[in-house]
Amino acid sequence: MTQRKTSADFVTAFATGWPESQPDVLVLSLTTHKGVQDFALTKEQALLIAKTMKETADRLQKPKTA
Repeated sequence: MTQRKTSADFVTAFATGWPESQPDVLVLSLTTHKGVQDFALTKEQALLIAKTMKETADRLQKPKTA
């Protein structure tokens, strides 16, 4: 973990929904220029990720306006 890159690859992510057969699982697809990875998350994990992303976004500098 100490050798992490300081810049991110281009990433898009979207939730593919709560599968009908497993309503307790959210599938998150991440796409980078290196390919696609799918992650299965519980509701608690998904909420924790969303909370962490919101907290991080709130700490980011506001965009400069002209």
